[in-house]
Amino acid sequence: MELPVVNEKGTFVAISDIELKKESMKEFKEWFMESNKVVSKFDGFLARRLLESQDGGKHKIVVMFRDSDSFAKMRQSPEHVAVHGQAVKFMSRLPMPTFYNVVAE
Repeated sequence: MELPVVNEKGTFVAISDIELKKESMKEFKEWFMESNKVVSKFDGFLARRLLESQDGGKHKIVVMFRDSDSFAKMRQSPEHVAVHGQAVKFMSRLPMPTFYNVVAE
């Protein structure tokens, strides 16, 4: 995947630790791919990925936007509220996000 060049503000990245219910792993992965079709339509969207540790026990979601403003607009949208509401049904606890700016490539 070719990543964009860092702008003066820096690409915005949100990384969320998630804890999935064991019985919903397969369905969540399928839902995640489908929900990317909704999230990817937002202005400033760059990428959204589901990561899984090598032992399959831990998961993270990585979301990249052009900047924090475009990410904030997406999070305030009705579409994001709906996607987030669906996502938490697969989880045993709420996601725990940490926010970053890309500062070097």
